[in-house]
Amino acid sequence: MRLLHTSDWHIGRTFHGHSTLEALRGVLLELAETVRRERVDAVLVAGDVFDSATPAAAAFELFEGAVLAIRGAGAQVVMTSGNHDSAARLGHQSPFAAAGGVHVRTRAEALDAPVELTDEHGPLDVYGIPYLEPLLMGVRTHAAALGAAMDRVRAASAARGNRSIVLAHCFASAGVVPQAAGGERDITAGGLDVVPAAVFEATGDSRVDYVALGHLHSRVRLAEHVRYAGAPLHYSFGETSPMRGAWLLELDAAGLAGVRWVDLPVPRRLSEITGPLDTLLADPALAPLEQDWVQAVLTDPTRQQDAMTRLRERFPHIARIEHRPEGVRPADARSYGERTAGLPDAALIAGFLEHVRAGTGPSDAETALVAEVLASVAAAERAA
Repeated sequence: MRLLHTSDWHIGRTFHGHSTLEALRGVLLELAETVRRERVDAVLVAGDVFDSATPAAAAFELFEGAVLAIRGAGAQVVMTSGNHDSAARLGHQSPFAAAGGVHVRTRAEALDAPVELTDEHGPLDVYGIPYLEPLLMGVRTHAAALGAAMDRVRAASAARGNRSIVLAHCFASAGVVPQAAGGERDITAGGLDVVPAAVFEATGDSRVDYVALGHLHSRVRLAEHVRYAGAPLHYSFGETSPMRGAWLLELDAAGLAGVRWVDLPVPRRLSEITGPLDTLLADPALAPLEQDWVQAVLTDPTRQQDAMTRLRERFPHIARIEHRPEGVRPADARSYGERTAGLPDAALIAGFLEHVRAGTGPSDAETALVAEVLASVAAAERAA
């Protein structure tokens, strides 16, 4: 049997204010072509199908088109809800969808009732664990919620005795927290604290042949059989992996026989350019990046007027600018009051000028002028 592991479609999400619907539509249609080309039996979607609990009509239209294309290419679909999804909306009329080969798992009470797929080697059970809100599960952490869920999955697996796949949406770690994978705006939002990858291990007579994870937006391998596929599009400059794609699983009679990566197209690459504004506008070496999504780090000593407008003339898809002047000391973590406590007036003024000029303090003439004004003020105060 062949399964394609994907996740985090985030239908409806924008990229720095730009719609991603058309780009995502093209990528998901290519995913359907991958299903046809690789003779995939089922596509697994591990949560965050939509970016919002209240998707717009255009997002639903894209979703329906993508699922129909996958079904038309010959694969069934098994998907779970993530922390961005509305479980009720995504799971609406799921019994009718299952009759058409689209299996949506959004109810915690049914997470140990698997979707049963069949090949020449017999049944394969796919357990879909929807995003579990810890407080609603009567626990304090997401790790505890998933631990309780996996206890139920292991019990069901031991009783059934079949090959088993688990889908889950969480922030899992195999010891080193994979922060570089990027993607989520807040990995602890909604209770998604770190879950040890060991939570998903089989015990006793249970079987867990593969764990298809969602939540991180770049591909991550925690173990041979525990992986993140990442999102099909780049949704932020923090997503470090330049490629987009899915994991193609091969299962035989003994269980997981192999995993390989299948690339999906990247409609527009992410690039970061660094340097003074005039250099970025003129450097011929940057020509290959002109049609990318661009993040510009400007190193000019002072902020440049109309920098975004000027850069957009060369890089029409520039999305973000950061001003990071060269030679400026790292930011002081102390509050303004703590940094300035006890300083004389001249030092306060000099520090203010250095701040607003991005590291350049007062000139000798300005220092002399400040001293003259402060002396005049002091003299006036004494005479009062």
